[in-house]
Amino acid sequence: MEATFHGNGFAPHRHDTYALGLTLSGVQTFHYRGEDRFSRPGNVIVLHPDERHDGAAGTEDGLRYRMLYLPPELLQQAGPQGATALPFVPAPVLKDDTLAATLADALGDLDQEPDALAVDDLLAQVADGLWRHADDRRTPIRADARQGLWACRDHLHAHCTETVTSTELEAVSGLDRYTLARQFRILFGTSPHRYQVMRRLDRARAGLAGGEELAAAAFDAGFADQAHFTRHFKSAFGMTPGRWRALSRAGRPSETLGAPR
Repeated sequence: MEATFHGNGFAPHRHDTYALGLTLSGVQTFHYRGEDRFSRPGNVIVLHPDERHDGAAGTEDGLRYRMLYLPPELLQQAGPQGATALPFVPAPVLKDDTLAATLADALGDLDQEPDALAVDDLLAQVADGLWRHADDRRTPIRADARQGLWACRDHLHAHCTETVTSTELEAVSGLDRYTLARQFRILFGTSPHRYQVMRRLDRARAGLAGGEELAAAAFDAGFADQAHFTRHFKSAFGMTPGRWRALSRAGRPSETLGAPR
């Protein structure tokens, strides 16, 4: 995504992915882990899954930045051999020219889909960069749980519009519900429930992008009603679905928040 705006851009929200960004111009400010943070051109921003944050331009000159949203499971696969947990980077704003160059290359052309070979190389370089700054004091994933966790992830993805119970996931994974909840968060950076909600939101965004009305997109994605959908959407993306749809249709407005591309 590329965004350009003045003032406040996003209300407090959280993703279920890593958000890796490059500040291109202006000062990027955001409240994260209890502190106000600031990023200037050339800095790398690292936001972890399920970490609440907002976003604003720190000066009257406005802000322009690009952001890559990386699913934790891809980072897990691309990590160094023997890694048993996701990398935790304590500092959300980094000065790392190597990682910045990797992200700049990855985000250089948002209109062109990169080929698979380029993506594999990108993931390896990003993983190396994050582990270079990581605090490795993290709880490891149990070796006997990994296969069951991936089975749960696939089940939640396939049944994202349906009600999925803890009993159902216990049967899929072979793990008790409390072990499952703890180990799922270590591997995927979020809870099973939130993972399912985010897949519903992905489905709803695709519907909105394809021209569906808000109520239809909410219903097709499995939300109880439009109000329920709107609440989850704003919590995940920092704006209402109506606002997101308007920006997406507008393309790249010059004085307001840039739409995802």
